[in-house]
Parts: sequence; C-alpha cells; structure tokens
Amino acid sequence: MRAILPLWLLLLACAGCVRMHVYGDPAVTGAPVQDASTQARLRVATYNTSLYDDAGNGLVRRLEAGDDNARRIAAVLQRVRPDIVLLNEFDYDDAHRAADLFQRDYLERAQAGGGEPLRYPHRYLAPVNTGVPSGLDLDRNGVVGGAGRDRGNDAWGYGLHPGQYGMLVLSRHPIDAAAVRTFQLLKWSAMPGAARPTDPGTGASYYPDAIWAQLRLSSKSHWDVPIQTPGGIVHLLASHPTPPVFDGPEDRNGARNADEIRLWREYISPGDKPWLCDDSGRCGGLDADARFVIAGDLNNDPVDGSGRHDAILELLEHPRVLRQATPRSEGAVEAAAKHAGAGVAHRGAAAHATGDFGGKVGPLRLDYVLPSTGLHLVGNGVYWPASADPASALVTASDHRLVWVDVGTGD
Repeated sequence: MRAILPLWLLLLACAGCVRMHVYGDPAVTGAPVQDASTQARLRVATYNTSLYDDAGNGLVRRLEAGDDNARRIAAVLQRVRPDIVLLNEFDYDDAHRAADLFQRDYLERAQAGGGEPLRYPHRYLAPVNTGVPSGLDLDRNGVVGGAGRDRGNDAWGYGLHPGQYGMLVLSRHPIDAAAVRTFQLLKWSAMPGAARPTDPGTGASYYPDAIWAQLRLSSKSHWDVPIQTPGGIVHLLASHPTPPVFDGPEDRNGARNADEIRLWREYISPGDKPWLCDDSGRCGGLDADARFVIAGDLNNDPVDGSGRHDAILELLEHPRVLRQATPRSEGAVEAAAKHAGAGVAHRGAAAHATGDFGGKVGPLRLDYVLPSTGLHLVGNGVYWPASADPASALVTASDHRLVWVDVGTGD
C-alpha cells in the first residue's frame, strides 16, 4: 500500500488541476477563481457563430477546405471551454457532416490564439424551419416561392435552403436524447393571445385566416434538451427567434420574435398548457421542480434597437429565472464608445452588449444565458476582449460574442 500511495495523491492533485482548468483560467476568460472542492459547477454558453452558407451543404464544403472563421470560433471555445454550449447560426445537414467536421478538424485541434484541443462527446442537432418551403405566399408578393430572398421569405423560417441558420448543442455531459422535446411544428395561432400581425392601414390581419392557421411559431425551432450533469438533470432551453426587422409596417417579424420569446415564459410558468404540444404530441410545460438554462440569440435588447422590449424584460423578470448581474465585457464598452463618436446613441449600459451590428445599429444585448432558480450563480461574462488584447482578433469571426455563465448545481 505504501508504494502506491504517492500515485493516489498525484491523481487527486491532477483531478483538481483539470477541474480548475475546465472551469476557467481568470487570466484567459475573466472567470472567478473557483474551489474544486465545493459543489459541482457547470459552465453554460451561447454563441451565434455565423457559420452558415447561402448554398446547401456550403458550410460542409468550407469546413472540408479549411475555414478561417471556423478556426477563430473554435479558438474562442477553446479559451472559454464551456461544459455545454449552444451554437446558433450553424447550418444543419441531414448527415451531420458539418458538426462532425467542426468537432474533428477545428475543436479537437489546437487553434492559433486558442487553448488546448476541446472535445465534446455529446451533441444534439435536429431539423429547423429555416429554408423549408411552406407552399404559401407568406410575404404577400403574389408568388409562392421563387428565387433568392423571395424563396426565403416564403419558407417557414427565412432561409435560402433547409437548415440554414440551424442550431447545434455540444456537451461534455450525456444528453438524454429520448427525453428531448422540440417545438418546430407548433402553430403560432395555438398560443393563446398570439400577437397576430395586422395591417396598420386597414386594421385587417396581415395573414388571411387560412394562412394564419398554418403558420409555425418558431423561426428555427425551440428545444428542451435534458443534460445529465454531475449535479443532476439540467434542461437546456435552446432557441433563436427571428430578428424583429426585415418586414414592413405590420411588424410581422417583431410580433413573431416577441411570441417566440414568450414561448419560454409559457413553458416555465405553472398551469395547464393543453395548446403547448411538442413535435411528438406531448403537451404541457416544464415540471415545476426542473432546473433549466435558457440560452440563445434571442434577437431582442431590453431597451435599444428594434423589437418589442417587453418580451425580453418579462423573461428576465420571470420568477423562475435566477437574478444575476448582467454579463459584461471591456470590448463592448470600447465598441459603444466608437459608435457613440459616430452618432449612434444607446440607452442601455454599454458593457452589457453581446455583439456589434454595424454603423447604423451599433452594439446590442441580444444573446442570453439565463439559469433557473435552484441553480447557484458563480460567475458570468461576455467573451469580448478590448482591442489591445491580441485575442481580440478572434471575435471578428461573428458579429455576436460568446456569453457564458457558471452555475453551481449542488445543494
């Protein structure tokens, strides 16, 4: 026994080092120093990666050839090292080829400016509504389908091919795939009090009754992905609501964005929900004692930009959503100052922005990771280094920035 005791001590010491490394090096990610001996901790992130292509299987071809933006996205993930991450705007393909390539050729290889290779043994991805033809004239231009944007406008969710702007969940911990719930097919009209768009000139519904009855609520999909963490099941509630722009005075995208966000409020609220039926036919919301994290590019800033701000405010203030200091970054402050100098003014706190959306819009807070009560906040942040940091070049791969939250899952 005496001969093997040092080996046991060495293994225990290394296990502590690995836990500290996985859950954050303060010099790299801005995370607080964490004690590995305390309750189980989980880092959950969301990242709109802009890894999409206008051509079907275009992302697959780019990843096969070697894609610089994918390398930078992987480098950011290698630095932050989330345990669970939702990737928005990652094109879906039926063979899951893009997801395979991104894992094998990008995450599992050390990237310039990144950290050590990163492996996620578990993933979830599924079809989305973007680019799927509806067979209806949804943009009311007198033509069903067509080419280019006309075709995209008449899809269930805007997209130039099925799967464009898809979603991908990566996890270090097992996913209970049999218990996943998806809401790709849920009808918008099924939601009580749905924000049915109206023509402000006439007061009439923008969508005729026959079309309104068929419209899908989710522009991509809404997923409830149960993940078996060391501290118990945590439900990742993943979505990417449509941007509340690119429409007309009827504000059809603003209305849809608000109701896509509202879907999660309904899902986590008490009471019978016979209308809230998933794609397998199971109806009702999330169990009252379930712990969850809402994640995604929700395309709605609490005070600035376009959108019906009450929708995101009511989600942030929901009784089951954990109160937390708003994630922030130095890069957001710097970007806001630059745009303010060019005449772009905002009311919201500059440090809270999660992306930079150009000269006319500037920085906004659109991306969220919202833990539930029952989880314990440890730390959070937005990965957006100031321009003086050499790592700032990594974030140029997307107009969004990665948002992360560390939570304790123990009692």
